[in-house]
Amino acid sequence: MGDAAEAVFDWLQKNGAWFFDGMAVAMEALIDAVLWVLQTPHPLIVVLVLSALTWALHRRRGVTALVFFGFLFILNQGYWEETTESLTLVLSACVVCMGVGVPIGIFAAHRPGVYRWLRPVLDLMQTLPTFVYLIPAIVFFGIGMVPGLIATVIFVVPAPIRLTHLGISSTPTALIEAAEAFGAPPRQKLWKVELPSALPQIMAGLNQTIMLSLSMVVIAALVGADGLGVPVVRALNRVDTGLGFEAGLIIVVVAIMLDRALRVGK
Repeated sequence: MGDAAEAVFDWLQKNGAWFFDGMAVAMEALIDAVLWVLQTPHPLIVVLVLSALTWALHRRRGVTALVFFGFLFILNQGYWEETTESLTLVLSACVVCMGVGVPIGIFAAHRPGVYRWLRPVLDLMQTLPTFVYLIPAIVFFGIGMVPGLIATVIFVVPAPIRLTHLGISSTPTALIEAAEAFGAPPRQKLWKVELPSALPQIMAGLNQTIMLSLSMVVIAALVGADGLGVPVVRALNRVDTGLGFEAGLIIVVVAIMLDRALRVGK
């Protein structure tokens, strides 16, 4: 199995260089764009904008205050740059995963036979040790943020696929029959009936995408991705308990803020 896998990777590396180079350029452009948005303005301006977005989503003072003071805590601890780099990785992974996962989930929900073949592939992607993804990521994309993003996407994308499939396939039969009785074509049935019904599951998929992407921060640091994983790896190499606890606490704060801020409707 190892020899076969190595042969496949060698063939892809020789014959698919144009594809992987193009993908790397696109991913790098996305990462640079998100980094520019988060790092160019003054940190306090970014904090106020993110707090305002949280208020617009929830209209709740508690959640907004949690996000506001959470970011102030990060600024106080001196981890703003690392936090924005990790947020860049998370947001970029969300864009790619939701852009790929939602259409695949819709397609699989409309074709049960496809999902039966797709399910073991999703199981493999979620259960294969995440460190294994780093090897082909380094081979095809080198060192830096791009291989970290690719490894994160491969690990995370099954979540939006599964939850989108669940939401679409769980649309009440009565709604489908009513739409068909009124002569709705398939496209209108999808946009007017199935997607609104599946929206809670799709949003749950977005939440899971963000949380799983954040869990890859430390692992992505092993292939040169910047962010909060870097001080954790540095603390591990130095056996520095204080630095490890400090960076780990910042990751926890970011995870709590993202989780609360993106629980739309709760």
